[in-house]
Amino acid sequence: MTRKRVAVLFNHVGEDEYEKLKQVDESKLDFEPEYEIAVATVQEEYDAIVTALKAEGFDAFPYNLEERIDRLHALAAERPDAVVNLVEHFHDDPDHESAVAAYLDLCQIPYTGAPPFTLTLCRRKGLAKQLLRASAVPTPRYLLLWEPRVPKRHGLRYPMIIKPAREDASAGVDQESVVDDFRQLGEQVERAFESFGPPILVEEFIDGRELHVAVLGNDPPIVLPMVEYDFTGLSEGRRRIISYAVKWDPLQEDYHRVHSVCPAELSRRAHDRVAEVALHAYRILECRDYARLDVRLDSQNRPHVLEVNPNPDLTEGVSFMESAETGGYSFATTLRMLVEMALGRTVAPYVPPEPAGPAEG
Repeated sequence: MTRKRVAVLFNHVGEDEYEKLKQVDESKLDFEPEYEIAVATVQEEYDAIVTALKAEGFDAFPYNLEERIDRLHALAAERPDAVVNLVEHFHDDPDHESAVAAYLDLCQIPYTGAPPFTLTLCRRKGLAKQLLRASAVPTPRYLLLWEPRVPKRHGLRYPMIIKPAREDASAGVDQESVVDDFRQLGEQVERAFESFGPPILVEEFIDGRELHVAVLGNDPPIVLPMVEYDFTGLSEGRRRIISYAVKWDPLQEDYHRVHSVCPAELSRRAHDRVAEVALHAYRILECRDYARLDVRLDSQNRPHVLEVNPNPDLTEGVSFMESAETGGYSFATTLRMLVEMALGRTVAPYVPPEPAGPAEG
């Protein structure tokens, strides 16, 4: 049987920031790192996916768009059997993430992950939260600001957290993002507008346990073992949040002081409640194949959905894949399952009808 040809599609240009970490002298850091400083580079992560898919029997190859539309046209002309869609932006604009998926739809090339509507909706955090609330999915109360002015009677309770409303991967989230009074709120909103522009999300901060809930599949989707983040290693006074530094910057101490625990130690009642909410949110926002939901538990162990993340990071051992591996699905097996879901949506390429000949008579 002919092996299915699978393109691992990504979009990267310029310098790889993680390549620089290989030159870092750890002895010059002002803290003791717990994890490796030299994490995998962008290219190494994509190559690992290609290697795993080859081990699963696919004719897989990496394909970098390099911010070039002609590269996208060339891929469509090549017509791979499926695409592992890892594109998060195009022309340096994250709003164009959905456009790449839409182009693949128009070319009738099946791809992994969310469709364009879901990619667009989940990037608009205010709109996604509005839909979740209307569908009885618990999510923290919020304001969406289009100008850097906060009404004194805003109706929210402190503490609050301020985030850019159209970014992901914790961009713009740091220790100063959580505020305790109106003065701090105004200052942080100003800062967020200066860095990211409108809209800005102001949300009640749930100071409790944080979970990453991975969902896999479609008919039906399943909840994988949940990841909980242990903040007890943070220095005194540090906010218990998954900031950008915690996620992505091994040169920051917080990166080494927050640890993941999988599976999360939850009572059966709490686990089932979180799973029910996560699956409901997954379906409401029309996620497909896989997603990761960020959930906080309040003091009553009630779950609150912070965000729904379609097409989450597929790096081995990180969050989504940590859940999959704990659930008994290896890195390669999980990738194969995602490709098989995409292949299940294969349709015959559209062939336009032959033009009608001249009418007789």
